[in-house]
Amino acid sequence: MHLAAHFPGVDNTTVWADPDSGSQIEFASFEHLARTAERGLFDFLFLAEGLRLREHKGRIHDLDVVGRPESITVLNALAAVTERLGLAATVDAGFNEPYELARRFATLDHLSGGRAAWNVVTSSDAFTGENFRRGGYLDRAERYPRAAEFLDTARELWDSWTPDGIPRPFAHRGRHFDIAGEFTLPRSPQGHPVVIQAGDSEEGREFAASAADVVLARQRSLEDGRVFYADVKRRLAKYGRAPGDLKIMPGVGVVLGDTAAEAQERAAEIRRQQTSPQTALLTLEQIWGVDLSSYDPDGPLPDIDPVVDPALAHGRTRRGDTVAIAEKWRALSKEKGLSIRETVIEAGGRHFFTGTPEAVARELDEHVRREAADGFVLVPHLIPGGLDEFVDRVVPLLQERGAFRTEYRGTTLRSHLGLPEPGNRR
Repeated sequence: MHLAAHFPGVDNTTVWADPDSGSQIEFASFEHLARTAERGLFDFLFLAEGLRLREHKGRIHDLDVVGRPESITVLNALAAVTERLGLAATVDAGFNEPYELARRFATLDHLSGGRAAWNVVTSSDAFTGENFRRGGYLDRAERYPRAAEFLDTARELWDSWTPDGIPRPFAHRGRHFDIAGEFTLPRSPQGHPVVIQAGDSEEGREFAASAADVVLARQRSLEDGRVFYADVKRRLAKYGRAPGDLKIMPGVGVVLGDTAAEAQERAAEIRRQQTSPQTALLTLEQIWGVDLSSYDPDGPLPDIDPVVDPALAHGRTRRGDTVAIAEKWRALSKEKGLSIRETVIEAGGRHFFTGTPEAVARELDEHVRREAADGFVLVPHLIPGGLDEFVDRVVPLLQERGAFRTEYRGTTLRSHLGLPEPGNRR
C-alpha cells in the first residue's frame, strides 16, 4: 500500500474554527505535517495550488482560505528538514513555460536527492489568467494537448544531459512551444521528477495512462474505485506500459474512534463543521447558477431548474451537466429526507474511512487487495496535527497486516512508489 499526505487549505476541507487548527502560511505547519508523514513512512507530501483568490457574486469568497505560499518554494525548504519523504507540488501547465518550470523541478529534485514530484494541472480559466501577462484564456479543448506537449518538452529538457553528466543542446518545435538552447542541470538521482495527474474525465484518464506515474482519484466507494481502477489500468497497454507503472491513489479522509459509534459521531460533526449553512447555500448556487440566499439551508432543495452562470462563483464553478447534478441531488434528498445542508454534506464531500483503528486498517487493506486503489492520499481536516493520530494508531496495524512498509528501502520517490527510473530518450 502507498500512502501520501495532502496539506489542505485550498477549499473547505480544513476546519479553521477548531482550536487545534494552525496557520496555512507559517513554515512550522508545513514542517509538522511533513515530519509526521515521514515518521509514518509515507511516500510523499502533496501541496495543492490556488493561483487566484476565488470569488462568489463578485466578492472574495469569505469562507475560503486566503493566503497560500508558492508550493515549490515551500518544498525546497522542506527538503532540508526531511530525508526520505517525497515532495509533490501542483503547478499549472497553462500559466508557466517548460524551460522555467523544468528547471525549478529539477532543482528541487537535486536538492532533495531525487524526491520531487509534479502534479500537472491545466486551466482554461480566463478569470485566473487575469493575474498573468497573457490574459490567460485557453480554449477548453486545448488544455490537455498543451499540457501533454508541455510535459513532453520538460522531459526533453531533463533528458538533454547524458547519463554521465555531459550537457547537450536541445530543440523542441511544436504546436504550443518552439524553444532551443541548453538546459542548466544534469539528470537527477531519480532521472525525472515523478508526474502526478488528477483528471477524471475521458481526456484526463487517457493523459494519465499515457504520461503519469500517479493518479489522484476521487472515487467515493469500493465499487466506484474498482471500476475506475480497471478502466485506467487497461489503457496502459496501448502506451507500452505495465499496470504497475501507474499508481492510483484516491484522496480520502480518515476519522477514528475507540468505538464505531464514537467515530461516526466525530465524522458527522467534522462534516457539519466543513459545511456550514452558508457554505451549503453557496455550494448549491454553483450548481443552480442563481442567488439562493433567501432559501433555508435546513429546508428542501430548490424546485427550479439550474441556469448557466459561470460568473457566479469564479474559480469554484462545478464542471459537467448542472441539470443532471441537480436531478441527482434532488433524488438523494427525496430518498433520504435531507435538507439542503444535509444533501451537500452527503453528496459533496470526499470519501471518509470511519471507525476504530482496526476497522479502518482493514478497510484500507481491502480496497488495495480488491484493486480499487494502489494506496491513498490522506486529507486531514486539521492543520498541522491532523495526521498524527493516523500515524500513531493505524500505520502500526497496517504494518502488522503486512500491508505497509516497516522502513524505507530506497532514497528516491520512485523507489518508494516502485516505479522504474525513466531511460534517457536521447
